Amino acid sequence: MSISDRLLGKKNVNGKPHIQAVVPSAALPGGEVRIIGSGLRPAELRRPSVQFGAAEGAVLISSDEFLIARVPEGAASGPVVVSTNGHSSNPLEIKIAAPLAENLHPVTNPALDPEGNIYVTFSGSRGQKVPVSIFKIDTSYNVKQFVTEMMNATSIAFDREGLMYVSSRFDGTVYRVAPNGTMSAYAEGMGVATGIAFDREQNLYVGDRSGTIFKISRDRQIFVFATMEPSVSAYHLAFDREGSLFVTGPTTSSFDSVYRVDPHGQLSVFYRGLGRPQGLAFDADGNLYVAASLAGQRGIVKITPDKQASLAVSSQGLVGLAFAPGRSAILATTSAVYHLGWGIQGKPLLD
Repeated sequence: MSISDRLLGKKNVNGKPHIQAVVPSAALPGGEVRIIGSGLRPAELRRPSVQFGAAEGAVLISSDEFLIARVPEGAASGPVVVSTNGHSSNPLEIKIAAPLAENLHPVTNPALDPEGNIYVTFSGSRGQKVPVSIFKIDTSYNVKQFVTEMMNATSIAFDREGLMYVSSRFDGTVYRVAPNGTMSAYAEGMGVATGIAFDREQNLYVGDRSGTIFKISRDRQIFVFATMEPSVSAYHLAFDREGSLFVTGPTTSSFDSVYRVDPHGQLSVFYRGLGRPQGLAFDADGNLYVAASLAGQRGIVKITPDKQASLAVSSQGLVGLAFAPGRSAILATTSAVYHLGWGIQGKPLLD
């Protein structure tokens, strides 16, 4: 056996490379995926070539049975092909999110109105006055200014009538926003108001990241619904189909939890072991999706009802997601929003 063979650990498989799986099967540009198969390593320590459609990705780690590649900018959903020793593998499909808008500053999930228009914030740093607080992306993907006077717009939710509500972590107020973009105070005194969500009875829940989940009834009476550990950034809220509230709130730990709060306000840990969990949403089958890190990999983590977790989308910088019509999703990073044709049906928000 030659020196290079000993360094590689085993001899290269002669012949055509073969791909068995791409994990995860969805990513944003810049995300890292593991390609599993056989014959993936060229001879003499040379790196293989990985094509995402017409764009070539950077190979970070390679071996005969797997390699890790970074999805290049400009890549689109389509086939992945590995080439070694003048041979190309079978193609295997990967779904890659397409950018919709850049130069934004979301800090949690984007939101969609009943017509399918997308809303995303430019939240800014605490106390920063920005020219536009909320942008509207219409169904033709045109980006328009929508709200201009709100400080630190944070989380967006729609009620059953299609009216928008937005929290401000600057002044602890939840605002109601009319279709023309004008706003009025709906509830005040919410501390550092971050995540918001409606239950099926149309009560509004507001996460004060200093340690309180408030419940606001339709007649605007305010109750303390639950208390929990403070977050260093925000609480993020979502309801499942049974009416339980799920909450994430990043702490200084790298082993954070997703919490479940039952309809009586009793708090329990649903899943522990995520890094910096942020925005979350449910699909129609009851699976939970969280923008977080799992075992050191950042992206969207899928957690099944029986608490099995796996990375579903690979990307750095993701802060939230929202399911969209056509079995797709809108993904938000710290500076942009993307559309992903995912093939997953989201849970109706007010179901």
